Amino acid sequence: MIVREIGGAYTGDRAAALAGVPRSTVYYWARHGHLVPSASISPRLWSFADLLALRTLYWLRRPKKKFDREIPASSMPKIMRALERLRALNLDLFEDDYCVVGVTLTGDITLNAKDLPLQRVAGQLVEPQIIDVLAPFEGLEGTKGPDLRKPRQTLRIIPRKLSGAPHIGGTRLPTQPLYVLRERGYSVAELAKLYPFASLDALGESLDLESQLHANMLLKAA
Repeated sequence: MIVREIGGAYTGDRAAALAGVPRSTVYYWARHGHLVPSASISPRLWSFADLLALRTLYWLRRPKKKFDREIPASSMPKIMRALERLRALNLDLFEDDYCVVGVTLTGDITLNAKDLPLQRVAGQLVEPQIIDVLAPFEGLEGTKGPDLRKPRQTLRIIPRKLSGAPHIGGTRLPTQPLYVLRERGYSVAELAKLYPFASLDALGESLDLESQLHANMLLKAA
């Protein structure tokens, strides 16, 4: 039996916000078996690999109009093969700030990793027919998923650290509790006193990211 290292554990709302996919769509896919959360079934928890899979499923299932020609949605067999490959990725890949995980229009995976038997790309630049599912991601409904490597200059997401939570780089301080404190009336200056090891820039970027994620959760599927 092959045991996969999942990495990350996100509620449906959190997974939707980070992926940039409407949460109603995420729950619909889970109910109908299109993309069942792989970290836990009860309670439902999505893994870091599931975030990439959510973006991939969303992108491949929609017709593409931004290229020179009209491209129909990919078939489900192609998509399911892509999702399986994404879930089988070695989490060591995501320790690199500059890793690329691209998905082609045909559902093939392209990587800049040396340890995986898949097609590779030389760097971050990929052709228009390939989407880097780690890069900032925009949905048709107005959702804006952040970069899943460095959601902001001072922030990081590492699947095997803090259960994949966005956090201030070089620390174990997640961004979400900072936003909760801000909502309770704490100013940035007061947060800086509570967490003197975090720079003002990092605190500001943490609040900015969480505001973006909160806005994503309010948007409904088209």
